[in-house]
Amino acid sequence: MVISKKPLQFFIAALVACLPLFSSATTVNDTVTKAAAATTSMESATHAEPKKAEGHEVENANLTEEQKADLERKAHIKHHLMDSHDFTLFTYGKEGEKYFGFPLPVILLDNGVHFFSSSKFEHGEGVAESNGSYFKINHHDGLVYRTDAEGTFTEDDKGHVTNVKPLDFSITKSLFMILLVGLLMFFLFRGLGKSYKQNGSIAKGAGRFFEPIVLYIRDDIAIPNIGEKHYKKYMSFLLTLFFFIWFLNMFGLTPLGVNITGNLAITASLALITYLITTFTAKKDYWGHIFWMPGVPVPMKFILAPIELLGTIIKPFSLMIRLYANMVAGHIVLMSLIALMYTFNSPIGSPLSFFLAFVLSLLEILVALLQAYIFTMLAALYFGAAVEEHHHDEHHEVAHH
Repeated sequence: MVISKKPLQFFIAALVACLPLFSSATTVNDTVTKAAAATTSMESATHAEPKKAEGHEVENANLTEEQKADLERKAHIKHHLMDSHDFTLFTYGKEGEKYFGFPLPVILLDNGVHFFSSSKFEHGEGVAESNGSYFKINHHDGLVYRTDAEGTFTEDDKGHVTNVKPLDFSITKSLFMILLVGLLMFFLFRGLGKSYKQNGSIAKGAGRFFEPIVLYIRDDIAIPNIGEKHYKKYMSFLLTLFFFIWFLNMFGLTPLGVNITGNLAITASLALITYLITTFTAKKDYWGHIFWMPGVPVPMKFILAPIELLGTIIKPFSLMIRLYANMVAGHIVLMSLIALMYTFNSPIGSPLSFFLAFVLSLLEILVALLQAYIFTMLAALYFGAAVEEHHHDEHHEVAHH
């Protein structure tokens, strides 16, 4: 019996495209309800501004059911984009009171080192005690603050928490996924390297899929933009950068519910490393074109120098914002479309929202790869400009003779 591969390929593509729908629909109401309840309890426990808290409760009481549901969905989207101190895959039960996942280690530096399991936080509802100090997660920003035994938060006139915030070195969900992707890449490409040695430079297994991508990055990104003379010293970083961003983006589309490249700290770190490599490997011609541009009148050189120097800082900033904004926007739009299913709650509007979310999920798979490619391509361009050799003096002498 002959089985056509086309239906199978379509089924796999449809399954992959639906993964973000499952990841976004696991905790639509329960998490937000608890967060709203915790917010109300925190505001009522705030003694610094009792009038403000009372006015907030009155304002919530005047809202209609549709407005409250809309606020809940917005809070759920915000909650999905935030990092967490435990790894919760989904919740179940009548009101989502049961969690399926595992705790992560919490490491705080506050008058000594505090090391304990995130299970003490009880998914943000409990107060963790460690060495005589009490800590609790604030639902507004997801950060850990030092509190009293009751978990009281105090706020200033602008609504900012005034509790002491310890230095947090915890293994959060995002950091856990970064370590997991790092180990995955290590074993994957370590196996690819071994297969070259054992099979006479012929890849086998999963390496057959990744080998053309590695060659593409070398032949179509690194060599054309950096040059055959200098590209080898940047290849390891470019390969790591591409696969690291790509894998993290793909994990963000799975039911694991992680949003790592949508974290500004992660994209800023990648951009900063790219900037440091560009700066410390740049040749003198690179700095010469920044501070004393050849072929330009002397007065203009003093004007262009600070502009060119500012450009070197803007480049990594654009890298950071481009990756962050694209991934966050994709998650927000996708979850907003899923929220419309609950808003419409009709046989026409809900399927239409599901179809739009399905199409957007397919687009997000392309965007996940495209953003990795763009980040790697721009990094290669910056490296190429840093090591490019100019011969302005030689050309000037030849033209003069």
